[in-house]
Amino acid sequence: MRNTLYKIREQRKYGFMDASGEIIIEPQYFEAEEFYNDFSRVQFNSKLVPLDSLGRLLMRHLFSYVGLFEEERARVKLVRNWGFIDTRGSIVVNIEYEDARDYSEGLAAVKEDGLYGYIDKAGSYVIEPQFVTAGEFKSKLAPVGTPEGCGFINRKGEFVIEPQFESCLPFQNDVAAFIENDLWGLVNRRGEVILEAEYDVVDAYTPGEFFDGMALIFQNDKFGFVNPKGEIVVAPQYDFAGDFGEGLALVEINEKFGFIDKTGKIVINAQYTDAGVFSEGLAQVEVNGKWGFIDTDGRSVIPPRFEEVLPFKNDLAWVSQDGKWAYIDRWGDLIWEERQ
Repeated sequence: MRNTLYKIREQRKYGFMDASGEIIIEPQYFEAEEFYNDFSRVQFNSKLVPLDSLGRLLMRHLFSYVGLFEEERARVKLVRNWGFIDTRGSIVVNIEYEDARDYSEGLAAVKEDGLYGYIDKAGSYVIEPQFVTAGEFKSKLAPVGTPEGCGFINRKGEFVIEPQFESCLPFQNDVAAFIENDLWGLVNRRGEVILEAEYDVVDAYTPGEFFDGMALIFQNDKFGFVNPKGEIVVAPQYDFAGDFGEGLALVEINEKFGFIDKTGKIVINAQYTDAGVFSEGLAQVEVNGKWGFIDTDGRSVIPPRFEEVLPFKNDLAWVSQDGKWAYIDRWGDLIWEERQ
């Protein structure tokens, strides 16, 4: 496993450092994304090109689009057709499909002659094209669409849950979200509806997406939470709520932000003008226009002094002060700061 790399900025160009603050890839790109599965994507000749952790660009071919790497494969587009490359930039699945989705559990959905099927990593069909829509395999099942509706198939292409929904999303362990008339609910692996489609689909939220064993629900302009059994654990009552992390979730009460536990009990009083999700035992909070961090007991660990912050990731947090980027450790000590 390679060392974690952190995106940095100097003189309006982007590069990467390691956890000690040592620059590993010199700032030289006008655009760069965070590393994901050992690769970033950086702007080169007006296109996004994969960059590995040693600073090498995958330049064997220049595509009109290169996706993120999943299971050591990235989907690529050339003119109108799609295929896949490996982590060396070599084409491993011919660029011949009308559409392609990311690999998941060893299979990827591809579109040919207007229908979707599934191929393995060598590009051979495991499930022949026959579906109107197709999603990723998760927990050995995949959502697919037919003229009759959306259902779920196994790796043999057999329907385990017959097409019956307007649309549906991939499984998360034993449950999956389905959508009917712009409202969503939950179905289990036996095809039983365990939560009726009664909750609004909200922009920027994936319906039925679970974090820390809880998913946000939205009804009558209020937020609450449901568990994977389909039980409403926290009835919709908050003007705003964030995803659970480390047993706590952000909620808004009377235009102030605090945190609740999984029973709905308020454990950190609503006292902040803004706040974020808990990560690595800390959450960002805003007080009097400045950001700092608290622990899960609500104690201030890093006093508010930054203009902007992001959650901790691998023991460091990105912060901005006086318009300059910086990274701090869990004690608030400076690890790296932008030179302008």
